[in-house]
Amino acid sequence: MIALTIAGSDSGGGAGIQADLKTFSALGVYGASVITALTAQNTLGVQAIHDVPPDFVGAQCDSVFSDLAVAAVKIGMLARARVIDAVADALARHAAAIPVVLDPVMVATSGDRLVGDDAAAALRSTLMPRADLITPNLPEAAALLDEPVAKSEAEAEAQGRRLVGLGARAVLIKGGHAGGSESVDLLVTQAGIRRFSAPRAPTRNTHGTGCTLSAAVAAGLARGLALPEAVEAAKAYVSGAIAAADRLAIGAGHGPVHHFFAQWR
Repeated sequence: MIALTIAGSDSGGGAGIQADLKTFSALGVYGASVITALTAQNTLGVQAIHDVPPDFVGAQCDSVFSDLAVAAVKIGMLARARVIDAVADALARHAAAIPVVLDPVMVATSGDRLVGDDAAAALRSTLMPRADLITPNLPEAAALLDEPVAKSEAEAEAQGRRLVGLGARAVLIKGGHAGGSESVDLLVTQAGIRRFSAPRAPTRNTHGTGCTLSAAVAAGLARGLALPEAVEAAKAYVSGAIAAADRLAIGAGHGPVHHFFAQWR
């Protein structure tokens, strides 16, 4: 099985393309990549961003799809509207029947803004209707709707329903930014709501959590799982990676989750 990540590069290795490829490997899926942006980034924050030209993003997509039998696509950081258009065009050319997971990355764990002001509108109009699943966290769901951040599970559920109403086929609202002893994610579809919860791990090493979850869902879809089962398996994997994060000692800030907690001794 092959999964493709279309996302930005994290020079610190904890999020973005690097986290996606680690996740694919940990879950037994071969990973290919299309890089949309380069970041100068570490566990303390994002110091600089260099955008990849849209035509080169399209060329990378053409190279991968023309040779590899891609079974699922995960889309992460798309910093500019023209890059979003290039990715949408590539999906139309090559991936009409391939499941797509869209993680609308807008803000890093450190709080740094990662996308331009025009990107949210382009994501809503161009890619959201194409994706089989979008995976916003609470601030990203609010940004997509131009609303305040949800302060309760009921408000998060309502925002998920509104995103489905805007054309999303399915929405996984990630509750990692909420408080409480549990981390609750809500899968919202036309058929209803499914709730996925796990105990909240007491660690500051959560860099790349959102990238990892969406990549794990894509890996499950590549392996033939139905969407609810892929989300359930991804939630279990990410919970294990967070719980084991303190076994690593990476950087002076928010370190990464432990992608290979089941493989490394």
